[in-house]
Amino acid sequence: MLPFIRSDLAQLTAYTPHPGGDSGKPVEVSIDRLDTNESPYDLPVALKEKLAWTYQQLIETNRYPDGGHAALKEAIAQYVNEAPRLNNAITAANISVGNGSDELIRSLLIATCLSGCGSILVANPTFSMYGILAQTLGIPVVSVERGANFEIDLAAAQLAIASTQNPPIRVVFVVHPNSPTANALTSSELEWLRTLPEHILVVIDEAYFEFSQTTVVSELSQKPNWIVLRTFSKAFRLAAHRVGYAIANPELIAALEKIRLPYNLPTFSQAAAMLALQQRQLLLSSIPQTLAERADLINALTQHPELQVYESAANFIYLRLQLDYQKSDRLTKLNQQLRASGTLVRLINGGLRITVGSNAENLRTLNRLQAALAQENDK
Repeated sequence: MLPFIRSDLAQLTAYTPHPGGDSGKPVEVSIDRLDTNESPYDLPVALKEKLAWTYQQLIETNRYPDGGHAALKEAIAQYVNEAPRLNNAITAANISVGNGSDELIRSLLIATCLSGCGSILVANPTFSMYGILAQTLGIPVVSVERGANFEIDLAAAQLAIASTQNPPIRVVFVVHPNSPTANALTSSELEWLRTLPEHILVVIDEAYFEFSQTTVVSELSQKPNWIVLRTFSKAFRLAAHRVGYAIANPELIAALEKIRLPYNLPTFSQAAAMLALQQRQLLLSSIPQTLAERADLINALTQHPELQVYESAANFIYLRLQLDYQKSDRLTKLNQQLRASGTLVRLINGGLRITVGSNAENLRTLNRLQAALAQENDK
């Protein structure tokens, strides 16, 4: 290892997206990419044409982007205020915009835990980037487990906060609904979060809000130590543009703005997000179809005695093999068989996370999974 590189980085593994599947080998057939929780629907052609016109006629590529994201923040605030009980409480001062939610997570870690100031608490399984980003910054990660229905072990979490010192826990990360398990926060979990002292930052990741329609934004005015993260990558169909945003107390937002890299969001991505918000009724009109497809997918999968399928509040489902059917490598083989037949899903934490795709993709997933299970049972 080069002598000027931090020695602890030798213990880390780079996060490597795998559009070709877990094995990294090329796929010989056309593939259904159901492994990254993206929308199965591209932007409508008319909106792509409008974006192309914007690029050709309005964007000066020799000029830097709007570094303050002023117009986009205003538009996001208007959208957020559509939630019940907000009464236009959210303004641009409550919004920070990032190059994906990952940048915002990293900025939060820098603002709270860097230089030995703190550690973070996560409940596994959950979104892996919290731990990955913390480790790249040399920030300790404290983990607790989830129960049978993937609820956080609150007693273990409370004990971890009480007992962790040097450095103490400064940030608690939760996803609402959780990834990869798709369960929303329970009333008990929310109540526990409300009891946490103000010296602990509570990060509530609502990346799948548009599918769950469950949010805690209305509580932010009473919780200066809470921050909500959201993204344009899922329901708004803009994964290629990498636009995330945070909603929080203006003082916390001001701290993030100090850390944020200048010109962090390209002009074209800002234009795409603005257009998506302007056309949100059109883009979000696909959500009922996704929810219906999700219900059909869950119903069909639960007919297989080998599978334990969990309820979902997101645009993906999570399943595991029932205990009677578990073998050490069977789930890996199922994942490989699905990939070989053209369906990419995510093998994670002893289960398969399957994005809800289009009707045609979901039918192929069911047929391919049934064939893979039958093949395994014949052995």
